Amino acid sequence: MDRMIYTAMTGANAAQYRQQVLANNLANVSTTGFRAELSTFRAVPVRGDGASTRVFALEATPGHSELPGSVTATGRNLDVAAQGNAYFAVQGLDGIEAYTRAGALEVTPDGTLVGGQGLTMLGDGGPIVIPEGARVDIANDGTVSTRVGDQPPQNVGRLKMVTPDADNPLRRGEDGLFRTQQGDPLPASEFARLQDGALEGSNVNPMEAMVGMIAVARQFEVQMRMLQNGETNDKTASQLLSMNG
Repeated sequence: MDRMIYTAMTGANAAQYRQQVLANNLANVSTTGFRAELSTFRAVPVRGDGASTRVFALEATPGHSELPGSVTATGRNLDVAAQGNAYFAVQGLDGIEAYTRAGALEVTPDGTLVGGQGLTMLGDGGPIVIPEGARVDIANDGTVSTRVGDQPPQNVGRLKMVTPDADNPLRRGEDGLFRTQQGDPLPASEFARLQDGALEGSNVNPMEAMVGMIAVARQFEVQMRMLQNGETNDKTASQLLSMNG
């Protein structure tokens, strides 16, 4: 009986974790540049005396969907959407370089160019500073130019964009930003491009997430019934043993 309980418990834990992932995805269906999180599990045989007749459900390495989100034209000069597999480089709250697809940029009162959550956008040479009262234009290669009044435009930097590959994959952190597995910064890509005056939306499919949540809820109920059946079997066995005693 106890083996049955532990087996059902691992299945219930797996279903609960997947429900949390789907709920988080659904909550970020309108978040700019959000990448849907994937939940995967693997079956691990229970080793011991005799034949391995039971398996536990364990969480495998989680990943994220690389499908592109829908791009919406905004006409705003500080809105940019990364194209292809490109990511924007930002400075995380921990001071380490991280990457994001969110491209709704702002200029702080001190002139620093920042992205989502107020994180500093990184250029090829560090943070990008915008002169006071200047109009900002961003080219498709990430070059940032400013114009003050009737003065000619000036190049103030270039947004650092990176393109991860199979040898240098990105992993989502607890803060929602992406980093390399070793935490080392990726080199700037000369081929990365962006679309100005537009924003990339979330790549979460809301209907798929809702259907997944319903399916997981039913799966969780099945695991709970198994636990109840185990308790019932234990009570029945105890009654039979007491009668024989």
